[in-house]
Amino acid sequence: MKHITRTPAIVAALLAGAFSLTAMTASAQDKVIIHAQGETTISGVPAKVLTSDWAAFDNLHALGVPVAGVPASNAPGYLKDFVAADAIQIGSLFEPDFEGIAASEADLYIVGARSRDAYGTAKDILPTVDMSIDNSAIIAGVQGNITKYGEIFGLEDKAAELNATLDAKIAEVKAAAEGKGTALVLVTNAGNVGVYGPDSRVAWIHNELAIPSVMENVDDGDHGGDTVSFEFILERNPDWLFVVDRDAGVGSEGAAASLLDNELVNQTSAAKQGHIVYLDPQAAYITMHGYSGIMLLLDQVLAGLKA
Repeated sequence: MKHITRTPAIVAALLAGAFSLTAMTASAQDKVIIHAQGETTISGVPAKVLTSDWAAFDNLHALGVPVAGVPASNAPGYLKDFVAADAIQIGSLFEPDFEGIAASEADLYIVGARSRDAYGTAKDILPTVDMSIDNSAIIAGVQGNITKYGEIFGLEDKAAELNATLDAKIAEVKAAAEGKGTALVLVTNAGNVGVYGPDSRVAWIHNELAIPSVMENVDDGDHGGDTVSFEFILERNPDWLFVVDRDAGVGSEGAAASLLDNELVNQTSAAKQGHIVYLDPQAAYITMHGYSGIMLLLDQVLAGLKA
């Protein structure tokens, strides 16, 4: 066997090449994720994920991604069975438990609409992304987030499949709504009634389904919408009423049906024709940016339109 003598210079060059290859491999596994509050570099595929946003949990569940840490309250009924029994509880929607988040040694933390203020602190603890979206373009925002999660977790094909299914559902419901008349999207809150419009939690009813509102210039409020009276509802006389019961959405006793069962509302075209659709309150109010929640609401609107 021929003996090859390696000088110190050759050894150093070989080691430098090996280190360079390792660095290139590691760099290739890094992903720079652009989100609502900047950019976050994620190394590899996150194995342990935390979120303080139920919409994020919804989207990850739709993709089949397990979630190790969740908010301690307000879990929507349609998602409760999918929360792992040993999931870490990391504070409320608005006030995350940063000590618990730091101790978790997770690979990724996700904030959203209600928890987005936590980003400034969380980003210095572990890789954090803000998946908040614009209510005026909810469907596009949800699909954008699904695509982004697909990139993060190497599930691009599954993400594309989900987005295609959502596109098809939107097209189906939009076709069913065509020519069916006007609507008001009402939100009931502590005995008051408001209108949700083109910048609200369910803005897709008007913006994506093209169901026209009988109220122009809606001043969308975070909780109670643009407050109106029963006389106003009768005066505008919509063909459809889509109702979000905020009280039920946040865990209180729902009161929307009894509140709207009155002499004035019952005179509207919507009431006379049985065109009042009560939307899932948690999907509409808590997880308004979640994939499964949007699909659930679209099916409810479709069922109402076809009834």
